[in-house]
Amino acid sequence: QVQLQESGGGSVQVGSSLRLSCAPSIDIFSISAMAWYRQAPGKGRELVAALSNGELTVYSDSAKGRFTISRDDVKKLMYLQMDNLKPEDTGMYYCASGPNLSRVTSSPSYWGQGTQVTVSP
Repeated sequence: QVQLQESGGGSVQVGSSLRLSCAPSIDIFSISAMAWYRQAPGKGRELVAALSNGELTVYSDSAKGRFTISRDDVKKLMYLQMDNLKPEDTGMYYCASGPNLSRVTSSPSYWGQGTQVTVSP
């Protein structure tokens, strides 16, 4: 069982930046792949970005060029740096983990509770 704790959400204006953090309950070295998902009001969860421990990355079209996923193995945290935020980025952001990049981008094994991001015009 892996517990994931997100932090860093908030309410910001268009064009602002936020950095989300995800802290796993186990050694991050043990986690093969992690991802960030977003759920907008009234919609399903969608993949935003994913990262394998081999540093392969996957981004949604809306995240490319504005968001950066990374992990710090010393601090044992995963991050999502979000720049040039837009109103359509509003939603609950969830951290997820899985045994490989294919699984974490389709059917993650574990989920966090989420952190809210609200972007106002």
